[in-house]
Amino acid sequence: MKDQMKTLDAFKNPGLRFVFTDIDDTLTENGQLTSLAFQALWRLHQSGIAVVPVTGRPAGWCELIARQWPVAGVIGENGGFYFRYNNRTMNRHYFFAASTRIDNQKRLDKIRTEILAAVPSARVASDQFCRQLDLAIDYCEDVEPLPAIEVEKIVSIFTKHGAQAKVSSIHVNGWFGEYDKLKMCQIFCEREFQIDAIKMNQISAFVGDSPNDEPMFQFFDNAFAVANVRRFAKSMQHLPKYVGSLNGGDGFSEIADRILAKS
Repeated sequence: MKDQMKTLDAFKNPGLRFVFTDIDDTLTENGQLTSLAFQALWRLHQSGIAVVPVTGRPAGWCELIARQWPVAGVIGENGGFYFRYNNRTMNRHYFFAASTRIDNQKRLDKIRTEILAAVPSARVASDQFCRQLDLAIDYCEDVEPLPAIEVEKIVSIFTKHGAQAKVSSIHVNGWFGEYDKLKMCQIFCEREFQIDAIKMNQISAFVGDSPNDEPMFQFFDNAFAVANVRRFAKSMQHLPKYVGSLNGGDGFSEIADRILAKS
C-alpha cells in the first residue's frame, strides 16, 4: 500500500542547501510562471539555498533559465544535460557525446512519424525545435487533452522502439539512454559541488507534480509536491512525502515558506 502524503506541517526543517524543482505545473499556472513562484525562487536564493530547476523543457529554454533566473543551474530534457552559469561562464554537461545525440535524434524522427500516424490528435510539442536529446509529444498543452488510452499508446510506441518514455503534466517525452532527472541531479552535485548522493539527499529537497517526477519522489527524503499531484496519484507508484494545499506556483511558494521556516 502506498504511503500517505503528509501535510506541510509535518515537515521539520533539517537545514537545506539545495531545492530541486520541476517547472511546468509546479512553478507555473496555466502555462505561465506565477509571480509568487518567482518571488519564492528569489527568497530561497537570497537565503543561501541553491535552487536547481529540473525539467522536461528543452535546451533553448534552459540556456535562458540558467542565465536569468536566480538559480545555481538547470537540468533539462528529463536529465539529458545540465547547464550552470557561473562566473560569467556557461558550463554545459551532457549525458551523451554530440555524435550519439545526433544518432539518437535520427531514431526519434522515425518514432515521431509513427506516433503522429497512430495518434492523429497528438502534436509534436511547440518547443521541439530547441531540443537536443528527446522528442516531446504534446497531449494537452496546445491541443485538446487526449484520453488516457491515447497517452498510453504514445508511451507504448516509444517503449516498443527501446526508448524511455515519461508522462509529464503536458507532454510525453521520449529519449534513448539510461538517464533520468535523478541521475543528472546526482551528476550535477558531484561535478559542481563535490557532494555525493547520500549527502545530497540529506541537504536537499525536491518539489514536483507529476509521474515523470517519481524517481525524485522515491529518492528524496524531503520530497514535496504541489496539490495538483493528486490528479496523478492513483497511477503513481512513488508519491512524495509531503504535499501542499495549493496548486502550481502558489503551491511552490507555500512549500518555500515551509522550507524557509525556522522549525
